[in-house]
Amino acid sequence: MATWNATPFPCSQGRSRVPGSLSNALYIIPILAVLILVHELGHYLAARRCGVKVEEFGIGIPPRIYGKERNGTIWSINAIPFGGFVRVKGEEAGDMAPDSMNSKPPLQRAFFLTAGVMMNLLLAVVLMIAVVGFQGVPHSSVYIAQQGVQAGSPAANAGWLPGDRIVSVNGNEIETVDELASKTRSNAGHPITVVVERAGQMVPTTLTPRKNPPEGQGPVGVALDDRTVGKITVEQLGGNSAAVAAGIQPGDVISEINGRPVTDAFVLGTELQRFQNSSVPVAIVVNRGDQRLSTVMYVPTINPGADPLKAVGFDIVKFHAVYEKVPALKVIPRGFQEAYDTTVQMLSGLKSLFSSTKNLSQVSGPIGMGQATGEIINESTLPLWVTLTQITIVLSLNLALLNLLPFPALDGGRLVFVVIEILRGGRKIAPEKEGLVHFAGIVVLLGVMFVVAFSDIQRIVDGRSFIP
Repeated sequence: MATWNATPFPCSQGRSRVPGSLSNALYIIPILAVLILVHELGHYLAARRCGVKVEEFGIGIPPRIYGKERNGTIWSINAIPFGGFVRVKGEEAGDMAPDSMNSKPPLQRAFFLTAGVMMNLLLAVVLMIAVVGFQGVPHSSVYIAQQGVQAGSPAANAGWLPGDRIVSVNGNEIETVDELASKTRSNAGHPITVVVERAGQMVPTTLTPRKNPPEGQGPVGVALDDRTVGKITVEQLGGNSAAVAAGIQPGDVISEINGRPVTDAFVLGTELQRFQNSSVPVAIVVNRGDQRLSTVMYVPTINPGADPLKAVGFDIVKFHAVYEKVPALKVIPRGFQEAYDTTVQMLSGLKSLFSSTKNLSQVSGPIGMGQATGEIINESTLPLWVTLTQITIVLSLNLALLNLLPFPALDGGRLVFVVIEILRGGRKIAPEKEGLVHFAGIVVLLGVMFVVAFSDIQRIVDGRSFIP
């Protein structure tokens, strides 16, 4: 009854960018080691709690490279570094010794099988509480992407425009794309009130999300973009550019544009595009040290697909996320809430992941996770410990959710056999048959891992990014 855990990582793949440095990518090794140790420690402690002998605690998948016996348990390191396992007494058919897993009632075996998942969930919650307590919580804004409104859609009929910020739905504030998607899906067929912010003005709109939208359009028919709220600092300017002519200097923080608070690059880029090639200049407010300065900029023509910030001379800008400090008494509840919200988003992602073969192609393994880790660290403006902790939280939740899938050899697949036993009034499926099913599952998982690893390597060779 060895419990294997695999670590595929669903993530969308985006435009080409420079891959993360090798040194940053290597952070994935200790992260995965911690996650696997915590997961298998859960199984180990549960087995001991149920009075079951643990025969082997293994990191990696056999064949074994190294093993040492201590207190009746073999502690091993194995050749394939994609998971781990706890092997307990009772895997042999007919072994009903008192310290065998086979002799334990179904609920104890179910406790053993879910203990690893519970430990990963607990780890994610503890880490989230730490981030909330020491760093605070971020806020995000949801925008309609450029050319993101489908003709004839509810959004188009309601007058939504590219660049609009989605403020609220039926009075509920919206901060993430998932929140908006949830609200529109749950209200499909019923009119909803949506407030959008356009050029600094709040615009109330009404629309009815579709129950059966066209393929790829969603209930309201928009492409969305969510951005973390923060500050944008100019680091480098292009010579003879519109920004230089406006008197903007390196180190300036862009505060407002056209009366609209600049909370991210999307707002800045949207307003620049609105004023391109116009005889009317755009008004900009910058913070320079303790001074608040106003200026105007004449925006040149911006070529389609070009970066509007670079087009006006903002060659390099740096984004600093703004975190809200949480009162001490609210840190733990807020940590649980943040972990819950992240889990709900992941469940939604997993649902879409398995909705088509196209989405399944986005699954990546340890190599892809290493590339993603390097890229995230390279781009993050947060302290390194916060970035690494956030990556660990996401992967820990991924590991928990994926191991609950009812696939043979995973914890969820073994749990299915326990449930079947309960439904059959305590009659077990023959151990030989169950073992054959799980062996087939292991073979399939290993095959998938090697295919995914090849895909990860090919993406790196092609110079494609892991994150959008």
